Amino acid sequence: MSDQTQERTASARRRVVVVGAGMAGVQTAVALREQGFTGTVTLIGAEPHQPYDRPPLSKAVLLGTAEGSAFDIDFEALGIELRLGCEALGVRPDARLLDTSAGPVPYDALVLATGAEPVRLPGTEGVPGVHLLRTLDDAERLRPVLARQHDIVVVGAGWIGAEFATAAREAGCAVTVVEAADRPLAGALPAEVAAPMAGWYADAGAVLRTHARVARVEPGAVVLDDGTRVPAGAVVVGIGARPATAWLAGSGIALGAHGEVLADERLRTSVSDVHAVGDCASFPSGRYGERLLVHHWDNALQGPRTVAAGIVGAEAGEEPPVYDPVPYFWSEQFGRFVQYAGHHTAADTTLWRGDPAGPAWTVCWLRGDRLVALLAVGRPRDLAQGKRLIDAGTPLDPGLLADPARPLKAAVA
Repeated sequence: MSDQTQERTASARRRVVVVGAGMAGVQTAVALREQGFTGTVTLIGAEPHQPYDRPPLSKAVLLGTAEGSAFDIDFEALGIELRLGCEALGVRPDARLLDTSAGPVPYDALVLATGAEPVRLPGTEGVPGVHLLRTLDDAERLRPVLARQHDIVVVGAGWIGAEFATAAREAGCAVTVVEAADRPLAGALPAEVAAPMAGWYADAGAVLRTHARVARVEPGAVVLDDGTRVPAGAVVVGIGARPATAWLAGSGIALGAHGEVLADERLRTSVSDVHAVGDCASFPSGRYGERLLVHHWDNALQGPRTVAAGIVGAEAGEEPPVYDPVPYFWSEQFGRFVQYAGHHTAADTTLWRGDPAGPAWTVCWLRGDRLVALLAVGRPRDLAQGKRLIDAGTPLDPGLLADPARPLKAAVA
Protein backbone atom coordinates (compact mmCIF):
# COMPACT_ATOMS: atom_id res chain seq x y z
CA MET A 1 0.00 0.00 0.00
CA SER A 2 1.39 3.42 -1.01
CA ASP A 3 1.99 6.20 1.49
CA GLN A 4 -0.75 8.28 -0.18
CA THR A 5 -3.24 5.42 0.08
CA GLN A 6 -2.35 4.91 3.74
CA GLU A 7 -2.85 8.64 4.41
CA ARG A 8 -6.26 8.61 2.71
CA THR A 9 -7.31 5.52 4.65
CA ALA A 10 -6.19 7.04 7.97
CA SER A 11 -7.97 10.30 7.16
CA ALA A 12 -11.20 8.50 6.27
CA ARG A 13 -11.23 6.87 9.73
CA ARG A 14 -10.75 10.13 11.66
CA ARG A 15 -13.70 11.66 13.47
CA VAL A 16 -13.97 15.42 13.84
CA VAL A 17 -16.65 16.75 16.17
CA VAL A 18 -17.53 20.44 16.04
CA VAL A 19 -19.42 21.85 19.05
CA GLY A 20 -21.52 24.87 18.11
CA ALA A 21 -23.65 25.30 14.99
CA GLY A 22 -23.25 29.06 14.51
CA MET A 23 -21.07 30.74 11.91
CA ALA A 24 -17.75 29.51 13.35
CA GLY A 25 -18.87 25.90 13.72
CA VAL A 26 -20.59 25.70 10.33
CA GLN A 27 -17.66 27.28 8.50
CA THR A 28 -15.24 24.90 10.22
CA ALA A 29 -17.24 21.89 9.03
CA VAL A 30 -17.44 23.27 5.49
CA ALA A 31 -13.72 24.21 5.44
CA LEU A 32 -12.77 20.67 6.44
CA ARG A 33 -14.50 19.33 3.33
CA GLU A 34 -13.11 22.10 1.13
CA GLN A 35 -9.60 21.24 2.30
CA GLY A 36 -10.03 17.56 1.51
CA PHE A 37 -10.86 15.98 4.84
CA THR A 38 -12.52 12.60 4.17
CA GLY A 39 -13.31 11.40 7.68
CA THR A 40 -16.56 11.89 9.56
CA VAL A 41 -17.63 15.42 10.48
CA THR A 42 -20.29 15.83 13.14
CA LEU A 43 -21.75 19.28 13.87
CA ILE A 44 -23.47 19.58 17.25
CA GLY A 45 -25.85 22.46 18.01
CA ALA A 46 -27.80 23.17 21.19
CA GLU A 47 -30.68 24.83 19.32
CA PRO A 48 -33.22 22.71 17.40
CA HIS A 49 -33.18 24.99 14.34
CA GLN A 50 -31.23 24.46 11.15
CA PRO A 51 -27.92 26.36 11.55
CA TYR A 52 -28.44 30.07 10.87
CA ASP A 53 -26.61 33.37 10.62
CA ARG A 54 -27.07 35.91 13.43
CA PRO A 55 -26.69 39.43 11.94
CA PRO A 56 -30.17 39.43 10.31
CA LEU A 57 -31.78 38.75 13.71
CA SER A 58 -31.47 42.38 14.81
CA LYS A 59 -33.00 43.71 11.60
CA ALA A 60 -34.76 41.61 8.96
CA VAL A 61 -35.98 38.77 11.18
CA LEU A 62 -36.97 41.17 13.96
CA LEU A 63 -38.98 43.40 11.62
CA GLY A 64 -40.62 40.48 9.83
CA THR A 65 -39.00 41.13 6.44
CA ALA A 66 -37.35 37.68 6.62
CA GLU A 67 -38.60 34.47 8.20
CA GLY A 68 -35.15 33.26 9.16
CA SER A 69 -31.51 33.30 8.21
CA ALA A 70 -30.62 29.64 7.72
CA PHE A 71 -27.30 29.01 5.97
CA ASP A 72 -27.70 27.99 2.34
CA ILE A 73 -25.58 24.88 2.78
CA ASP A 74 -26.39 21.30 1.76
CA PHE A 75 -24.95 19.53 4.81
CA GLU A 76 -26.05 16.11 3.56
CA ALA A 77 -24.26 16.57 0.23
CA LEU A 78 -21.10 17.54 2.10
CA GLY A 79 -21.33 14.51 4.34
CA ILE A 80 -21.72 16.61 7.48
CA GLU A 81 -23.82 14.99 10.18
CA LEU A 82 -26.05 17.45 12.06
CA ARG A 83 -27.04 16.74 15.65
CA LEU A 84 -29.37 19.58 16.62
CA GLY A 85 -31.08 20.18 19.94
CA CYS A 86 -28.05 18.52 21.51
CA GLU A 87 -26.31 20.32 24.36
CA ALA A 88 -22.62 19.89 25.14
CA LEU A 89 -22.08 19.06 28.83
CA GLY A 90 -18.36 18.36 29.16
CA VAL A 91 -15.18 17.02 27.62
CA ARG A 92 -13.08 14.03 28.73
CA PRO A 93 -9.83 14.57 26.79
CA ASP A 94 -8.11 11.42 28.10
CA ALA A 95 -10.92 9.28 26.70
CA ARG A 96 -11.48 11.60 23.70
CA LEU A 97 -15.16 11.87 24.51
CA LEU A 98 -17.56 14.78 24.32
CA ASP A 99 -20.39 14.42 26.81
CA THR A 100 -23.73 15.69 25.51
CA SER A 101 -27.39 15.65 26.49
CA ALA A 102 -27.80 12.77 24.03
CA GLY A 103 -24.88 10.76 25.40
CA PRO A 104 -21.10 10.64 24.85
CA VAL A 105 -19.67 11.32 21.38
CA PRO A 106 -16.17 10.00 20.53
CA TYR A 107 -13.76 12.19 18.58
CA ASP A 108 -10.25 12.22 17.17
CA ALA A 109 -10.25 16.02 16.83
CA LEU A 110 -12.61 18.35 18.66
CA VAL A 111 -13.47 21.94 17.70
CA LEU A 112 -14.97 24.29 20.28
CA ALA A 113 -17.18 26.87 18.56
CA THR A 114 -19.86 27.51 21.16
CA GLY A 115 -19.83 31.29 20.75
CA ALA A 116 -20.93 33.70 23.44
CA GLU A 117 -24.02 34.09 25.57
CA PRO A 118 -25.66 37.36 26.58
CA VAL A 119 -25.09 38.80 30.04
CA ARG A 120 -28.38 38.91 31.93
CA LEU A 121 -29.55 41.88 33.95
CA PRO A 122 -29.37 40.87 37.62
CA GLY A 123 -32.76 40.36 39.24
CA THR A 124 -34.68 39.91 35.97
CA GLU A 125 -34.47 36.13 35.57
CA GLY A 126 -38.00 34.97 34.74
CA VAL A 127 -39.51 38.48 34.92
CA PRO A 128 -42.25 38.82 32.25
CA GLY A 129 -41.54 41.26 29.46
CA VAL A 130 -37.72 41.15 29.79
CA HIS A 131 -35.98 39.98 26.63
CA LEU A 132 -32.52 39.18 25.27
CA LEU A 133 -31.61 39.22 21.58
CA ARG A 134 -29.12 36.50 20.73
CA THR A 135 -31.01 33.59 19.17
CA LEU A 136 -33.66 33.02 16.52
CA ASP A 137 -36.16 32.23 19.27
CA ASP A 138 -35.33 35.56 20.94
CA ALA A 139 -36.04 37.41 17.69
CA GLU A 140 -39.29 35.51 17.16
CA ARG A 141 -40.48 36.44 20.68
CA LEU A 142 -39.63 40.10 20.09
CA ARG A 143 -41.25 40.41 16.68
CA PRO A 144 -44.86 40.67 17.97
CA VAL A 145 -43.67 43.08 20.68
CA LEU A 146 -42.48 45.47 17.97
CA ALA A 147 -45.60 44.87 15.90
CA ARG A 148 -47.78 45.99 18.84
CA GLN A 149 -45.65 49.17 19.13
CA HIS A 150 -45.02 48.87 22.83
CA ASP A 151 -43.06 51.43 24.80
CA ILE A 152 -39.65 49.77 24.90
CA VAL A 153 -36.73 50.28 27.25
CA VAL A 154 -33.36 49.09 25.98
CA VAL A 155 -30.76 48.50 28.70
CA GLY A 156 -27.30 49.13 27.28
CA ALA A 157 -26.15 51.51 24.52
CA GLY A 158 -23.63 49.15 22.94
CA TRP A 159 -23.71 47.77 19.41
CA ILE A 160 -26.66 45.42 19.94
CA GLY A 161 -28.60 48.02 21.93
CA ALA A 162 -28.22 50.60 19.16
CA GLU A 163 -29.20 48.09 16.47
CA PHE A 164 -32.29 46.97 18.37
CA ALA A 165 -33.28 50.58 19.14
CA THR A 166 -32.99 51.30 15.40
CA ALA A 167 -35.32 48.44 14.52
CA ALA A 168 -37.79 49.38 17.26
CA ARG A 169 -37.99 52.97 16.03
CA GLU A 170 -38.52 51.72 12.47
CA ALA A 171 -41.41 49.63 13.82
CA GLY A 172 -42.96 52.76 15.38
CA CYS A 173 -42.19 52.02 19.02
CA ALA A 174 -41.35 54.65 21.62
CA VAL A 175 -37.79 53.81 22.69
CA THR A 176 -35.75 54.80 25.73
CA VAL A 177 -32.18 53.54 25.98
CA VAL A 178 -30.62 53.54 29.45
CA GLU A 179 -26.85 53.33 29.77
CA ALA A 180 -24.86 53.18 33.01
CA ALA A 181 -21.81 54.88 31.46
CA ASP A 182 -21.57 58.50 30.36
CA ARG A 183 -21.87 57.71 26.64
CA PRO A 184 -22.87 55.03 24.15
CA LEU A 185 -20.28 52.36 23.27
CA ALA A 186 -18.26 53.24 26.37
CA GLY A 187 -16.61 49.82 26.45
CA ALA A 188 -15.70 49.87 22.77
CA LEU A 189 -14.63 53.38 21.76
CA PRO A 190 -12.83 56.38 23.30
CA ALA A 191 -15.05 59.18 24.59
CA GLU A 192 -14.26 61.64 21.81
CA VAL A 193 -15.18 59.08 19.14
CA ALA A 194 -18.39 57.88 20.80
CA ALA A 195 -19.57 61.42 21.63
CA PRO A 196 -20.98 62.24 18.16
CA MET A 197 -23.00 59.03 18.23
CA ALA A 198 -25.05 60.17 21.22
CA GLY A 199 -26.89 62.60 18.96
CA TRP A 200 -27.94 59.82 16.60
CA TYR A 201 -30.49 58.59 19.16
CA ALA A 202 -32.37 61.89 19.33
CA ASP A 203 -32.20 62.26 15.54
CA ALA A 204 -34.02 58.93 15.29
CA GLY A 205 -36.61 59.87 17.91
CA ALA A 206 -35.17 57.66 20.66
CA VAL A 207 -34.37 58.89 24.17
CA LEU A 208 -30.85 58.14 25.45
CA ARG A 209 -30.34 58.34 29.21
CA THR A 210 -26.71 58.05 30.31
CA HIS A 211 -25.43 57.69 33.89
CA ALA A 212 -28.59 55.58 34.34
CA ARG A 213 -28.53 52.32 36.25
CA VAL A 214 -31.49 49.97 36.53
CA ALA A 215 -32.60 49.38 40.11
CA ARG A 216 -35.41 46.96 39.23
CA VAL A 217 -37.97 46.05 36.62
CA GLU A 218 -41.66 46.22 37.60
CA PRO A 219 -44.78 45.42 35.57
CA GLY A 220 -44.97 48.18 32.98
CA ALA A 221 -41.89 50.12 34.11
CA VAL A 222 -38.15 50.18 34.61
CA VAL A 223 -37.09 51.88 37.85
CA LEU A 224 -33.72 53.62 37.76
CA ASP A 225 -31.42 54.00 40.75
CA ASP A 226 -32.42 57.67 41.14
CA GLY A 227 -36.07 56.65 41.51
CA THR A 228 -37.13 57.58 37.98
CA ARG A 229 -39.80 55.29 36.50
CA VAL A 230 -39.54 54.76 32.75
CA PRO A 231 -42.67 53.27 31.10
CA ALA A 232 -41.88 49.89 29.57
CA GLY A 233 -44.22 47.52 27.79
CA ALA A 234 -41.09 45.48 27.13
CA VAL A 235 -37.44 45.57 28.23
CA VAL A 236 -34.58 44.44 25.99
CA VAL A 237 -31.23 43.80 27.66
CA GLY A 238 -28.02 44.38 25.69
CA ILE A 239 -25.26 44.74 28.27
CA GLY A 240 -22.68 42.48 26.70
CA ALA A 241 -21.84 38.84 26.12
CA ARG A 242 -19.38 36.35 27.56
CA PRO A 243 -17.88 33.18 26.09
CA ALA A 244 -20.20 30.18 26.41
CA THR A 245 -17.64 27.95 28.12
CA ALA A 246 -19.00 27.14 31.60
CA TRP A 247 -19.59 23.58 30.39
CA LEU A 248 -15.80 23.09 30.04
CA ALA A 249 -15.20 23.21 33.81
CA GLY A 250 -13.02 20.30 34.89
CA SER A 251 -11.95 19.44 31.34
CA GLY A 252 -8.37 20.67 31.74
CA ILE A 253 -8.83 23.04 28.80
CA ALA A 254 -7.26 26.35 29.84
CA LEU A 255 -9.59 29.35 30.09
CA GLY A 256 -8.75 33.05 30.32
CA ALA A 257 -9.85 35.86 32.62
CA HIS A 258 -13.08 36.38 30.68
CA GLY A 259 -13.91 32.67 30.60
CA GLU A 260 -12.68 32.34 27.03
CA VAL A 261 -10.75 29.35 25.72
CA LEU A 262 -7.07 30.27 25.48
CA ALA A 263 -6.12 29.28 21.95
CA ASP A 264 -2.60 29.56 20.54
CA GLU A 265 -1.57 31.36 17.35
CA ARG A 266 -2.93 28.44 15.31
CA LEU A 267 -6.20 28.19 17.29
CA ARG A 268 -5.17 25.07 19.22
CA THR A 269 -6.11 24.78 22.89
CA SER A 270 -3.99 23.62 25.81
CA VAL A 271 -5.28 20.08 25.25
CA SER A 272 -4.07 17.90 22.40
CA ASP A 273 -6.37 17.65 19.36
CA VAL A 274 -8.80 20.25 20.69
CA HIS A 275 -9.18 23.51 18.75
CA ALA A 276 -11.21 26.65 19.49
CA VAL A 277 -12.60 29.31 17.17
CA GLY A 278 -14.96 32.28 17.13
CA ASP A 279 -16.50 34.16 20.05
CA CYS A 280 -15.57 31.53 22.65
CA ALA A 281 -11.79 31.82 22.12
CA SER A 282 -8.99 34.36 22.35
CA PHE A 283 -5.75 34.18 20.38
CA PRO A 284 -2.36 35.93 20.58
CA SER A 285 -1.93 38.62 17.93
CA GLY A 286 1.63 39.23 16.78
CA ARG A 287 0.35 42.27 14.90
CA TYR A 288 -0.92 43.94 18.08
CA GLY A 289 1.31 42.30 20.68
CA GLU A 290 -1.54 41.14 22.88
CA ARG A 291 -4.21 38.47 23.18
CA LEU A 292 -7.44 39.34 21.37
CA LEU A 293 -10.97 38.21 22.21
CA VAL A 294 -13.04 39.22 19.18
CA HIS A 295 -16.82 38.88 19.42
CA HIS A 296 -17.62 39.62 15.80
CA TRP A 297 -18.93 37.85 12.72
CA ASP A 298 -15.80 38.23 10.59
CA ASN A 299 -13.66 36.43 13.17
CA ALA A 300 -16.11 33.52 13.10
CA LEU A 301 -15.84 33.48 9.30
CA GLN A 302 -12.04 33.68 9.01
CA GLY A 303 -10.80 31.47 11.86
CA PRO A 304 -12.32 28.17 10.66
CA ARG A 305 -9.93 27.96 7.70
CA THR A 306 -6.98 27.90 10.11
CA VAL A 307 -8.64 25.27 12.28
CA ALA A 308 -9.44 23.06 9.29
CA ALA A 309 -5.88 23.42 7.97
CA GLY A 310 -4.54 22.30 11.35
CA ILE A 311 -6.72 19.21 11.41
CA VAL A 312 -6.12 18.26 7.78
CA GLY A 313 -2.38 18.86 8.00
CA ALA A 314 -1.92 16.94 11.26
CA GLU A 315 -1.42 13.60 9.49
CA ALA A 316 1.25 15.01 7.21
CA GLY A 317 2.97 16.84 10.05
CA GLU A 318 2.16 20.21 8.45
CA GLU A 319 1.60 23.32 10.56
CA PRO A 320 -1.37 25.52 9.67
CA PRO A 321 -0.75 29.22 9.02
CA VAL A 322 -0.62 31.56 11.99
CA TYR A 323 -3.98 33.22 12.64
CA ASP A 324 -3.46 36.97 12.95
CA PRO A 325 -6.24 38.81 11.10
CA VAL A 326 -7.08 42.50 11.08
CA PRO A 327 -10.27 42.42 13.19
CA TYR A 328 -13.31 43.80 11.36
CA PHE A 329 -16.97 44.41 12.09
CA TRP A 330 -19.86 46.58 11.00
CA SER A 331 -23.08 47.90 12.49
CA GLU A 332 -26.15 49.46 10.91
CA GLN A 333 -27.76 51.95 13.27
CA PHE A 334 -30.00 54.99 12.95
CA GLY A 335 -29.57 55.16 9.18
CA ARG A 336 -25.79 54.96 9.32
CA PHE A 337 -23.37 52.26 8.22
CA VAL A 338 -20.57 52.01 10.79
CA GLN A 339 -17.46 49.92 10.09
CA TYR A 340 -14.40 49.27 12.21
CA ALA A 341 -11.13 47.55 11.39
CA GLY A 342 -8.06 46.90 13.55
CA HIS A 343 -7.42 47.38 17.26
CA HIS A 344 -6.86 50.87 18.60
CA THR A 345 -5.83 50.49 22.25
CA ALA A 346 -2.07 50.82 21.63
CA ALA A 347 -2.35 53.80 19.26
CA ASP A 348 -0.51 57.03 20.07
CA THR A 349 -2.23 59.33 17.54
CA THR A 350 -5.88 59.88 16.58
CA LEU A 351 -6.75 61.59 13.29
CA TRP A 352 -10.18 62.65 11.98
CA ARG A 353 -11.22 62.63 8.33
CA GLY A 354 -14.36 64.72 7.89
CA ASP A 355 -16.79 66.39 10.28
CA PRO A 356 -18.26 64.03 12.93
CA ALA A 357 -21.39 66.21 12.94
CA GLY A 358 -21.94 65.27 9.30
CA PRO A 359 -23.22 62.09 7.68
CA ALA A 360 -19.82 60.64 6.71
CA TRP A 361 -16.50 60.69 8.58
CA THR A 362 -13.63 58.47 9.61
CA VAL A 363 -11.37 58.20 12.65
CA CYS A 364 -7.87 56.81 12.15
CA TRP A 365 -5.62 55.51 14.90
CA LEU A 366 -1.86 55.34 14.32
CA ARG A 367 1.12 53.98 16.19
CA GLY A 368 4.06 55.96 14.90
CA ASP A 369 3.40 56.29 11.17
CA ARG A 370 1.46 53.01 10.85
CA LEU A 371 -2.31 52.77 10.77
CA VAL A 372 -3.50 50.30 13.43
CA ALA A 373 -7.26 50.89 13.38
CA LEU A 374 -10.01 52.99 11.85
CA LEU A 375 -13.72 53.58 12.29
CA ALA A 376 -15.62 54.70 9.20
CA VAL A 377 -19.14 56.13 9.25
CA GLY A 378 -20.64 56.16 5.77
CA ARG A 379 -17.19 55.91 4.15
CA PRO A 380 -16.84 52.28 3.04
CA ARG A 381 -13.95 53.11 0.70
CA ASP A 382 -11.92 54.40 3.66
CA LEU A 383 -12.59 51.13 5.46
CA ALA A 384 -11.61 48.91 2.53
CA GLN A 385 -8.40 50.81 1.80
CA GLY A 386 -7.55 51.25 5.49
CA LYS A 387 -7.92 47.56 6.25
CA ARG A 388 -5.39 46.75 3.51
CA LEU A 389 -2.98 49.41 4.82
CA ILE A 390 -3.22 47.99 8.35
CA ASP A 391 -2.58 44.49 7.08
CA ALA A 392 0.46 45.58 5.08
CA GLY A 393 1.87 47.83 7.84
CA THR A 394 2.41 50.60 5.27
CA PRO A 395 4.01 53.85 6.56
CA LEU A 396 1.64 56.81 6.11
CA ASP A 397 1.90 60.60 6.04
CA PRO A 398 -0.44 61.88 8.81
CA GLY A 399 -0.93 65.21 7.03
CA LEU A 400 -2.18 63.50 3.88
CA LEU A 401 -4.21 61.02 5.91
CA ALA A 402 -6.23 63.78 7.60
CA ASP A 403 -7.49 65.14 4.26
CA PRO A 404 -10.95 63.57 3.72
CA ALA A 405 -10.89 64.46 0.03
CA ARG A 406 -7.81 62.31 -0.52
CA PRO A 407 -8.15 58.50 -0.76
CA LEU A 408 -6.51 56.73 2.16
CA LYS A 409 -4.25 54.79 -0.18
CA ALA A 410 -2.88 58.11 -1.46
CA ALA A 411 -1.54 58.95 2.04
CA VAL A 412 1.37 56.54 1.74
CA ALA A 413 4.53 58.24 2.98
